[in-house]
Amino acid sequence: MGFKEVSSATIFCLLLLFCLGCRCLASELVTSQAATLNVDASPQSARKIPETLFGIFFEEINHAGAGGIWAELVSNRGFEAGGPHTPSNIDPWSIIGDDSSVFVATDRTSCFSRNIVALRMEVLCDDCPTGGVGIYNPGFWGMNIEDGKAYNLVMYVKSPETTDLTVSLTSSDGLQNLASTTITVSGTSNWTKVEQKLVANGTNRTSRLQITTNKKGVVWFDQVSLMPEDTYKGHGFRTELISMLLDLKPRFLRFPGGCFVEGDWLRNAFRWRESIGPWEERPGHFGDVWHYWTDDGLGYYEFLQLAEDLGAAPIWVFNNGVSHNDEVDTAAIAPFVKDVLDSLEFARGSADSTWGSVRAAMGHPEPFPVKYVAIGNEDCGKKIYRGNYLKFYNAIRQAYPDIQMISNCDGSSRPLDHPADLYDFHVYTDSKTLFNMRSTFDSTSRSGPKAFVSEYAVWRSDAGRGSLLASLAEAAFLTGLEKNSDIVQMASYAPLFVNDNDRTWNPDAIVFNSWQHYGTPSYWMQTLFRESSGAMVHPITVNSSYSGSLAASAITWQDSENSFLRVKVVNFGSDAVSLIISTSGLQASVNALGSTTTVLTSGNVIDENSFSNPNKVVPVKSELSNAAEQMQVTLAPHSFSAFDLALAQSKLVAEM
Repeated sequence: MGFKEVSSATIFCLLLLFCLGCRCLASELVTSQAATLNVDASPQSARKIPETLFGIFFEEINHAGAGGIWAELVSNRGFEAGGPHTPSNIDPWSIIGDDSSVFVATDRTSCFSRNIVALRMEVLCDDCPTGGVGIYNPGFWGMNIEDGKAYNLVMYVKSPETTDLTVSLTSSDGLQNLASTTITVSGTSNWTKVEQKLVANGTNRTSRLQITTNKKGVVWFDQVSLMPEDTYKGHGFRTELISMLLDLKPRFLRFPGGCFVEGDWLRNAFRWRESIGPWEERPGHFGDVWHYWTDDGLGYYEFLQLAEDLGAAPIWVFNNGVSHNDEVDTAAIAPFVKDVLDSLEFARGSADSTWGSVRAAMGHPEPFPVKYVAIGNEDCGKKIYRGNYLKFYNAIRQAYPDIQMISNCDGSSRPLDHPADLYDFHVYTDSKTLFNMRSTFDSTSRSGPKAFVSEYAVWRSDAGRGSLLASLAEAAFLTGLEKNSDIVQMASYAPLFVNDNDRTWNPDAIVFNSWQHYGTPSYWMQTLFRESSGAMVHPITVNSSYSGSLAASAITWQDSENSFLRVKVVNFGSDAVSLIISTSGLQASVNALGSTTTVLTSGNVIDENSFSNPNKVVPVKSELSNAAEQMQVTLAPHSFSAFDLALAQSKLVAEM
């Protein structure tokens, strides 16, 4: 009896454990959702996406230009950053020696009328220390000097007595000499332009430029520049950073801002006229929104050149007489209007025109094809915006009828009360909100101006410094723009660049320092949309109880040899999804050979890339061996997948 009771209890316990185990196992297995995605690929249902849909927006923020894509290695090369009143701060320049051996101060003796400040250096020592005394510049958090590469030095000097100067590239402490040359300055009261090529015999990522002498006396310096010889197409841009942009295949370049265009005060706004001509004559300015000085070596002309180098349409964002804190009344806006008309003549005028001849003298006799301008940036709420806007709009329409003009006022939910060809739409928000905004333009009126989503990004709380989660929400948002590309003409992420030493704004698409760079997940997400501009978009339907966590779109696109049906799907949820993709209406059969899957995901939804692990979250491409008009695939949790189905010859041709 006792034995039987024990056995029964044991059996009961075992059965209970078995049931509980099965239940736990079942709960672990039920982690995959089911969904179907139907693509109508018939020609009659397809619609062409604008050729301009996806591009890039460059703003001078985070040292994106100065100390970024613009390859100038010297910071504050003209000693103007401390202001026009002398003596002034010469940061980041510093002295080699001490105040008993060398005295430096700015004065107003430059030979350049638009940037009158120069540096006067007086050597006080009769018996100077070994190596001499002088000045050095560390660049933007250190200069990247690489073994075997050439660097072009240009500087202006004068001295009343003949003096030998040693110009060197050294380590940050001056102990490692990477390149050195001696320059003799003839004793004269006139300024002399010195040009010298320095070839490095070693590598140091945090180098400096130093200028020293052992001779007692006075030397003046101005406009000291050091540029790598191997810039992109010789146009002054950092090659490796431009390569990142080229990989996005941008169809337009919006420039130069952003808030950079407005300024906190108008006196510090970007002025195109002061950013053109010989670099030595550009006065530079303090960008008071993002709080740093720019020499404006990267100026209006260089932005136009960059757009041309990228094969992108330039979009010139100009100031409309409004800053964050002051504004020009409409009654007094005429000089600003003329200034913008002059800027357009500089870009588009013939080489014989007043401003076109300036462009030609800079090396570009052919006009730049500026066909888009934005009248201000985020100024719609300002009381005089509409009045000023109409002055610019009417003048530009009369002078350049083909130019498309972009209003700062959002027309996605209600009609604009003024004429425009496009309107700006900006969104910075959390990932969940942006994911849910994928249908934002579904109900937008199809008449009137088109939308330009010129700034979008996941921001703040769950964005980190560029997380997988942020990129998934952004990808979902872009699938909605693709589907609504009959009303959405253009879209660009923001900000584009950040120097890791000046993270004023996080996150950004591309992170760099003096010698390294990587793309955030948001950058890599955009690479899966680079074939969308000019492609054909197809209607889709998604059926699933889990559809609230899915976003998708479908396009057909072509490379130089083949055609593809690309189905992009974002799984924003934490469950895997067993997805059946069914395609109807294709005019060509699917060829498994050449079909691929590309997936952007990671082990943790908040994973980020970094200099130490730049490829932690990057797209992974593999063959899609089961590619067919109907196929089953698995979507990983928190993932963005692109299925490229290679299309063979048309069915009709095959049957014939």
